[in-house]
Amino acid sequence: MNSASPETNPESPSIELALPDEAATLALGAQIGGGLGAGLQIHLRGDLGAGKTTLVRGLLRSLGWTARVKSPTYTLVEHYALSRLHLYHFDFYRFERPSEWLEAGLAEHFNTHAVCLVEWPERAGAALGSPDLDIELIVTGEARRARLRAGSEQGRTLLARCTARA
Repeated sequence: MNSASPETNPESPSIELALPDEAATLALGAQIGGGLGAGLQIHLRGDLGAGKTTLVRGLLRSLGWTARVKSPTYTLVEHYALSRLHLYHFDFYRFERPSEWLEAGLAEHFNTHAVCLVEWPERAGAALGSPDLDIELIVTGEARRARLRAGSEQGRTLLARCTARA
């Protein structure tokens, strides 16, 4: 595969989905959640209010999480210990330079035993590495569009799950 990251590599498999309402965004998260496995890195892109945390909420609900799901904008990371995996939800919006995520000691969570969901990954720069799945949420009036691009074989498997719902 090309060494370009999936968000910039036109050869990476991709799909675009219409998300007419919040329920559709939650459902997309649930579809992805059903295929998660340890070692995955998923990047979430989109403007403020695009629905990134809503998508994460749908994903977590599909895995049995019933407690509150909040944006990690101020805490940088929220950890969810689920029966079969450790999921970390990061938000790098407040970073001013790429080295901040390394200085904060967050790199240790990116390993083969965890699932890492990263909002605003571009703020961490190239050191973050390429995701297995890159999801961009685009606001279109009251609705959203989701562009999903696979960056690995695991990402392709998740993409296929989402294609099945399209």
